Amino acid sequence: MNQPFPQTAIRATYMRGGTSKGVFFTPEDLPLSARQPGAARDALMLRVTGSPDPYGKQIDGMGGATSSTSKVVIVGRSGRAGCDVDYLFGAVAIESPVVDWSGNCGNLTSAVAPFAIVRGLVDAPRDGVAVVRIWQANIGKKIIAHVLMRGGEVVEAGDFELDGVTFPAAEIRLEFLDPGAEDDGEGGAMFPTGRMIDQVQVPGVGTIEATLINAGNPTIFVDAASLGLSGSELQPEFNADLALLARCEVIRAHATVAMGLAGSADEATHKRPHTPKLAFVSPPAAYTASSGKNVRAEDMDLCARILSMGKLHHAMTGTGAVAIAVAGAIPGTLVSRVLGEGRHSQVRFGHPSGTLAVGAEAEPDEHGAWVVTKALMSRSARRLMDGQVYVPADCLGAQ
Repeated sequence: MNQPFPQTAIRATYMRGGTSKGVFFTPEDLPLSARQPGAARDALMLRVTGSPDPYGKQIDGMGGATSSTSKVVIVGRSGRAGCDVDYLFGAVAIESPVVDWSGNCGNLTSAVAPFAIVRGLVDAPRDGVAVVRIWQANIGKKIIAHVLMRGGEVVEAGDFELDGVTFPAAEIRLEFLDPGAEDDGEGGAMFPTGRMIDQVQVPGVGTIEATLINAGNPTIFVDAASLGLSGSELQPEFNADLALLARCEVIRAHATVAMGLAGSADEATHKRPHTPKLAFVSPPAAYTASSGKNVRAEDMDLCARILSMGKLHHAMTGTGAVAIAVAGAIPGTLVSRVLGEGRHSQVRFGHPSGTLAVGAEAEPDEHGAWVVTKALMSRSARRLMDGQVYVPADCLGAQ
């Protein structure tokens, strides 16, 4: 006999930001039990997205069964001086009951300001450009978004094309301020080991040369050749190679420990799948993008690929792009070496869906340490749905 199975409606907005999609909430949208970090919030976000799902499809939720589309965001008014909104991001695992709040999503960052304007969290001009100051609560960094307004509405349609997104939209310019980590932040300094390039000992794999950097999100850069790769791989063949995925995760997990972000490789794998991310770079090369478009070697400065939640990303994470910009602007990193050494304030890189241009402003301080004041890139965003998401009431617990 079927038992009553009541559902609870929760206000939500489904948004694309860059090459990602996620479910957006304000704190006030959430049930009381989910307004604070903890098990109740995680249980709600898992149920909203349809995780954990042993079938890997998230059929019974809003997740899209990829790392780029299994995401949640909470945006509220900020009480921090110089900031308009606080932005909290959660990466929801698909097959396991984990919500990783350890890092930012640079792609969904582009949707934060439009969401905040539409929901009345910030004031915006009727016409012109709204400047929204975002506090990224996961990593403790400030981001400035520039959003076009017309007739009191956010402009979402436009002619800005972003490889990895089928349709053009309005450009949103993002400034990631002081993207490098500070000494007192999680994982320590921008280069947590104090070296531009490390030799990471990985059991069963050997010694892997890597740049371990905290910029945008903690990121591990390796040379594609050290993985036996060309650097121009696409998702289908890469993600079908289970041995390769396992080797990449072992490298990521041990580098996570080297960065001081986990006590063991097992902890990194099971409790911190979102960050740091493993990326591999190689010299420019021609290839056919996932859309079938020809990408020419002369249209890029290097090839770059990144793994997200254990799989090759279909384009490039936004924070990965920030890390590329920062590592490219600092001599001595593995990224700078692939670029031809020296400082590179602008980098255009090839990714599985095409190319992307990023930039960073870096200068040495009086002690010779590199300080990055800003990383820059453009994205786009669009509302896909606004209304209510339904979850079984029993997943909320006592209110």
